[in-house]
Amino acid sequence: MYLETFATTSDKTAKTFGMTYDDLQNVKIQSLFKNQGVYNGLIGLGILYSLFIVESSSILGMILVYIVGVAVYGSFTVDKSIVFKQGGLAILALITMLF
Repeated sequence: MYLETFATTSDKTAKTFGMTYDDLQNVKIQSLFKNQGVYNGLIGLGILYSLFIVESSSILGMILVYIVGVAVYGSFTVDKSIVFKQGGLAILALITMLF
């Protein structure tokens, strides 16, 4: 979230997302990254809310299924490895919720 929202033009952001530093100077790309960062932060807050405020495994499960769904979509539209990079922890969390 930090790279996407606050460090949109850093070398670390360029390396992490496989982009050039020049690409990250584009204001439209910076806006997309910031939107993605806020989006991911709110998903994180939803997870914390489900765990510590309402203590609801059904809300947590719904958020995790959502994360896996987005990762599967990304694996079809961007790169197959996204399903594991983005959805791997959510998949493991869902598996542990079943037992």
